Amino acid sequence: MTVLTIDAGTTGVTALMVSENGTVLARGYQEFAQHYPDTGWVEHVPEEIWQATLAACQTAIDAAGVQPACLGITNQRETAVLWDRKRATAPRRAIVWQDRRTAGICSSLREEGHEERITELTGLRLDPYFTATKLTWIARNDERAWKGVQAGDVAIGTVDSYIVARLTGGARHITDASNASRTLLYDIRAGSWSPELCELFGVPMEALPEVVPSYGALGETSPEEFLGLRIPIAGIAGDQQAAMFGQTCYSPGTSKCTYGTGSFVLLNTGGEPVAPEHGLLSTVLWQHPDGRLEYALEGSIFVTGAAVQWLRDGLGLIDSAPQSEALATSVPDSGGVVFVPALTGLGAPDWDPQARGAIFGITRGTRRAHLARATLEAIAFEVRDVAEAMTKASGTELPELRVDGGASANNLLCRLQADQLGVSVARPRIQETTALGAAFLAGLGAGVWSSTEELVDTWKLDLRFEPGERDEAAYRRWREAVERSKGWADLG
Repeated sequence: MTVLTIDAGTTGVTALMVSENGTVLARGYQEFAQHYPDTGWVEHVPEEIWQATLAACQTAIDAAGVQPACLGITNQRETAVLWDRKRATAPRRAIVWQDRRTAGICSSLREEGHEERITELTGLRLDPYFTATKLTWIARNDERAWKGVQAGDVAIGTVDSYIVARLTGGARHITDASNASRTLLYDIRAGSWSPELCELFGVPMEALPEVVPSYGALGETSPEEFLGLRIPIAGIAGDQQAAMFGQTCYSPGTSKCTYGTGSFVLLNTGGEPVAPEHGLLSTVLWQHPDGRLEYALEGSIFVTGAAVQWLRDGLGLIDSAPQSEALATSVPDSGGVVFVPALTGLGAPDWDPQARGAIFGITRGTRRAHLARATLEAIAFEVRDVAEAMTKASGTELPELRVDGGASANNLLCRLQADQLGVSVARPRIQETTALGAAFLAGLGAGVWSSTEELVDTWKLDLRFEPGERDEAAYRRWREAVERSKGWADLG
């Protein structure tokens, strides 16, 4: 049997056809547009996400030459999507996880003393990153769309909910526990939407999706809506939780880092959530069909791979992202240049939405190779910051770090990362582990695989990077630069 998986990311949709032995038979990919209507605002058109989904899936299915037996979904998390329940049209653009427009709402709620209770219930912090304040903003600023929500005609959800609604012709309005746990509306211990939080953020609970397990019999596609196929939807998870599943990090103490638009480090903490200290988050990893929840500590870094894209698209210093490795390798170090890629504020462990990107140490001798090297070093430093916070919060050292995502193909980055962490960095043969994890969840839910033990055997090592000498002076410069980047937007 073959599993079709949809990975609806921040800049495009990837579809994979995955065989029973965990190999990728075929791949499809389709980008969609990013919209930046104001400073710090990031939006997507839901219909463009759906059309990219159809195109990517058709490409993958055609290339594989077989029909899928079941379907799994993974998605960019925290993005707020509204759509008409009957017509599936969206009354407004989606507000993307990177969007910072709700910093003022967060500040007001913090000043009113709500943050401690929010963190207690959700494991998260009060930040524009999460879904709830985006919905509060829509309620205050888009009367037409919100009237539809209040009337029951317009549904609220994250990207997974929207895609399921389109796949099923509106028959299912669901989300899994991993995505629900990223909204600021979900009680991670109770395992349900919180009436207290819904009231605080002004979100009607009846407009929210039903929370379902991360794998099992979750729904069925409508042939009229989805490429003529009627197949079970058997797995759903947020992108970082899906990557953990694809990396087979099923035991407490295992960890991974996904290098995508941002980078996300997760540490499996088992059946009990760990207090989210030191700038970390406590989040649901996945929910089993019997209702059991498993948890993780997470460090969310907003800009890593996007910093390399900025070198390419914003500055024109490179022609392609892979070129950054060759350019950075052409110099022995960054020449004293430090780049803080706070292009959308700082995430873990510093959490400053008013921070802005900064480059320090430029001299007449600085060349583009130094900036490329400083960018890769910044990614390694950011992940080290999070890893050290995890050690403090959990009381355990990381035995190794499994890595995936586009930038994990960069050997220099992996070497720098191992050096800065002081532990080995393991890269699997299949680096699209987010999509692979959704396939594993769906296959487990549909009976393609019988257990997680069977899935562990599918993980194959590509390269292991052992730690070398750590440049502590460069790291100290990095921490000083981070402090100087904080609060910059307040100055304006």
